[in-house]
Amino acid sequence: QVQLVESGGGLVQPGGSLRLSCAASGSIFKIYAMAWYRQAPGKQRELVAQITSEDSTNYANSVKGRFTISGDNAKNTVYLQMNSLKPEDTAVYYCNADLVHRFSLIRRDYWGQGTQVTVSS
Repeated sequence: QVQLVESGGGLVQPGGSLRLSCAASGSIFKIYAMAWYRQAPGKQRELVAQITSEDSTNYANSVKGRFTISGDNAKNTVYLQMNSLKPEDTAVYYCNADLVHRFSLIRRDYWGQGTQVTVSS
């Protein structure tokens, strides 16, 4: 069993900041990458930012310069620092992990339950 537990969402005014956290736990053999996706009402889920086990990062154009993804490999945890938030950043944010299960040795994606981020005055 693998669990991804997110925290840090909430309501913030435009221009404000939030920090999301996601901790992966359970039967993990190896994590290749962790990422944050988001899904706004009526829209498809989209990649926000990704970080690999080698600390290579990738961002959606819409968040470059405002969001920063970082990770703690020892804790299997990923963070998303979100600054200069805009109303269009409002969405449910999902944590994703590309990992190998300890016992099955199958590599696949795992997802968190999602955390709501609302940017509004």
